[in-house]
Amino acid sequence: QVQLVESGGGLVQAGGSLRLSCAASGRTSSRYNMGWFRRPPGKERTFVASITASGDTTTNADSVKGRFTVSRDNAKNTMYLQMNSLKPEDTAVYYCAASGTPTTGYRYWGQGTQVTVSS
Repeated sequence: QVQLVESGGGLVQAGGSLRLSCAASGRTSSRYNMGWFRRPPGKERTFVASITASGDTTTNADSVKGRFTVSRDNAKNTMYLQMNSLKPEDTAVYYCAASGTPTTGYRYWGQGTQVTVSS
């Protein structure tokens, strides 16, 4: 079993930056591929970014390319999402996930952290 806890969300003005963290605990969490998803108000949850277990390969959704960067520190069992040039449409609850891929789905999920971008 793997437990995931997101942090770092908050309120920021458009053009600002935030860094989200996802702390993983439990069995061999550093072996898992991980990802970030988000659910805007009243909309479906969508893929944001993913990273392989080793951290050598990342994938970003088109909507965040050039602005968001996913990374991980396996020594700390933590994944990060650096979000720059934030836009009001980035407002959402952000979730981290582990053990899976963006196309096959993930087994473990965090509870989410709210990000609100004001115009």
